[in-house]
Amino acid sequence: MKDWYKKSKEEVLAELGTSPKGISDTEADVRLQEHGPNKLAEKRQKSPFKLLLQQFTETMVLILIAAALLSLFLGKTTEAVAIMAIVLLFGFLGFFQEYRAERAMAALNRMVVPKVRVRRNGAAKEISAKELVPGDIVELEAGNVVPADLRVLSAFNLKIQESALTGESEPVEKDVDPINREDVPIGDRRCMAFKGTVVTYGRGVGITVSTGMGTELGKIANLIDTVETGKTPLQERLDKLGKLLALFGIVAAAAIFGIGLLLGESAADMFLTAVSVAVAVVPEGLPAVVTITLALGGQRMLKRNALIRKLPAVETLGSVTVICSDKTGTLTQNKMTVTAVDLPGQTVAFQPGATVEAEGPSAEALDFALAVSVLCNDATFKKGAGPDSEQMVGDPTETALLIAGGKRGIYQEDLLEKLPRVNELPFDSDRKRMSTVHKVDAASPGYLQPLQNTSFVLCAKGAPDMLLTVSDSVWVEGKEVPLDAEWEEKILKANTRMAQNGIRVLGLAFRRVDSAEGKADMEKGLTFIGLVGIIDPPREEVKAAVEKCRLAGIRPVMITGDHPLTAAAIGRELHFGEGSEVITGDRLQRADEDELLVLAENTSVYARVSPEDKLRIVSALQRRGEVVAMTGDGVNDSPALRKADIGVAMGITGTDVAKEAADMVLLDDNFTTIVAAVEEGRVIFDNLLRFIRFSLAGNIGKVLIMLVAPFFGMTIALQPLQLLWLNLLTDGLLGLGLGTEPAEEDIMRRPPRDPEKGALEKKDAFQLVLVGATIAATSLGLALYYYNPADPEDHTWQTMIFATIGFAQVFQALALRSSAHSAFAVTTNPLMMVVVVASVLLQLAVIYLPFLESFFRLVPLPLEDLLISVAAGSVVFIVIKIEKMVLRDKKP
Repeated sequence: MKDWYKKSKEEVLAELGTSPKGISDTEADVRLQEHGPNKLAEKRQKSPFKLLLQQFTETMVLILIAAALLSLFLGKTTEAVAIMAIVLLFGFLGFFQEYRAERAMAALNRMVVPKVRVRRNGAAKEISAKELVPGDIVELEAGNVVPADLRVLSAFNLKIQESALTGESEPVEKDVDPINREDVPIGDRRCMAFKGTVVTYGRGVGITVSTGMGTELGKIANLIDTVETGKTPLQERLDKLGKLLALFGIVAAAAIFGIGLLLGESAADMFLTAVSVAVAVVPEGLPAVVTITLALGGQRMLKRNALIRKLPAVETLGSVTVICSDKTGTLTQNKMTVTAVDLPGQTVAFQPGATVEAEGPSAEALDFALAVSVLCNDATFKKGAGPDSEQMVGDPTETALLIAGGKRGIYQEDLLEKLPRVNELPFDSDRKRMSTVHKVDAASPGYLQPLQNTSFVLCAKGAPDMLLTVSDSVWVEGKEVPLDAEWEEKILKANTRMAQNGIRVLGLAFRRVDSAEGKADMEKGLTFIGLVGIIDPPREEVKAAVEKCRLAGIRPVMITGDHPLTAAAIGRELHFGEGSEVITGDRLQRADEDELLVLAENTSVYARVSPEDKLRIVSALQRRGEVVAMTGDGVNDSPALRKADIGVAMGITGTDVAKEAADMVLLDDNFTTIVAAVEEGRVIFDNLLRFIRFSLAGNIGKVLIMLVAPFFGMTIALQPLQLLWLNLLTDGLLGLGLGTEPAEEDIMRRPPRDPEKGALEKKDAFQLVLVGATIAATSLGLALYYYNPADPEDHTWQTMIFATIGFAQVFQALALRSSAHSAFAVTTNPLMMVVVVASVLLQLAVIYLPFLESFFRLVPLPLEDLLISVAAGSVVFIVIKIEKMVLRDKKP
């Protein structure tokens, strides 16, 4: 792409073969054929069938499909249907989540402007934005969305809001002068207007230099298209676990097949037993429980104003180690606000949402300054709505001045009735100021008493240094004092101090005039009133949220397209990297990959960055092993949102593109909601680990039973359908209960879980084997007591194994509950107690209901035997509690 911002107007016109009158329709048709329509190329979407097919490629799912096919091959149709039902449920839930995530490009296309005003054949006309071609002359005015990348040819007070593209919170004033520097960031290319941005003030004319995918917006579309997204930590861990279980299942099945053959059993019986073992190893309920647990977590997050678009994002939040946050609208209010008025001899601070208290001469001086800022103002503000009303129209800086006046009861509507505007000198980039002339009414408010003896007053605002050049006095305590070197030094020092704190500074001045005419010398001999400091302030609650992140071991990083001084000031106030250097986009572009890794480790505030820079930063952090969350609201954030482990978009100020590219949307645009979501993510991950440990320990017990039972003559200790029922009953219902346990007390005081670690750690192996062996020993012990080799039709021993395993896992689930409360507490997690009762009732139903007991090949147990089974199952509860006390392991 050519650096059009370096070329003069004449060079651009010549190179594109056009003139200020525009090209002809004939030439436009030729160029349309050459460059194509002015729209973003639509990414070829994955077909729904392909998306659905991808849901069935995970290791755990493939194991289940294999088990179902084996069951079908052996004539076990019921088992096969049951397993496939679980597989299909899991697959379709994942499909519906993925299907929504493929629409980011469609959102980009919705940003295209349907109509645009161009000059063709020497006359202005409206055409479809898609028909715009390089060389077209485009007319812009307030409210227009820029239809393509333009080189500005003329600008009359032209300001364009580029925050969605660059992150700059304030509208950018445009001019026509070329910029003779290399690698100028987009936000500093003031002679350019970019596709998708919005004209907020003034008017102008530009020549189209790039259309469609050749625009800066098109480059972002390409970035979104090329970003590859990896698996979430949960998906990675479950995939590794699935492969481990597959290996374990094959080994266990082969072992029992071989043992049976050595013991003289038939190959057919042992093959069926081997399949049973394979079914016992796989926690069939795991995919369903994971999906349901994440969905329930997503619903809880929705109540806390966090909308989850992709279910795995719920868990990913719990592993986040770095949050890369956009500044504008995320950390700040995206609303320019007056923070201070610096008058000679006093400084008045403005607090958000509060009235400003002042009395006596100080009040009169403050009100006089605010009145001048309200009069010299082109924004409009409805008086009756209150000082913090959103019912205002105009430049954000000017509306901030109106709001400040409203906090002192000074309203534009009232002032203009007493001091109507009769003349004006609009702002321009050479003078860097604006002036308005007003006729003075004798009945003006008291704070305008100094103007009572004059006919007209000129009110001016602009860059302080430029105002000082046309001022010869200072307004001090209601009197005009000569502007000497000492006063000028004081004013400039105050200006510098505020600017270094990232505050935009405006100067205010006035002059009594006898006539509304005489533009040439009107702005001379002014009286300097004072300075107004304006900034997009940080959200009040963000500082506490940042501190919470730090306590939780999460590093917050600010990435913004705004000015370095502004970014540094906000960073200091919110405690982003105390004293660390602000790294700019220029520095990033000069850095190679090795240097970028060092910067990514040490930098907490980035400023003036491009979409490509944001993507590089996120990628560098990920290469360092970080789990990265990226927050943002603009189009410029979308590639990084998609690349990050979890993308978090703003729901109120966020663009459609950002929302579609993100995994999660904050409905209240509140940074603190991210912290709440991280906490919820950690709770969910704790619960998933708790469930996995519960499930695997139970499955180890079942496998041990199946392996050991043949040595005692019990060839097939449990039928495949019985194993499947136990897995679904315990892993499904009880697992769901464990998946809804409340948070541990220290949940947000722990460091994030190491993303390199698997779902299980070495220390978990002892507990899994201990619990599994306990379940196997108690169940087999009872089976041996009830086993009668002389009566092969007596299935009491098998029913006792079946019942004891079920009760044992109920007690196991109760013992594994959160250590923050009693195992039998009802109020902390009512669902847990409901599923415990449901599991017991369903277990009893299978044993005692005639049509079910025959289906599962079980026999009704006498009450005495049932109580023995329950007592044997409770041993697991005692073993787990003793193990916890001995190891003092308070973590789930």
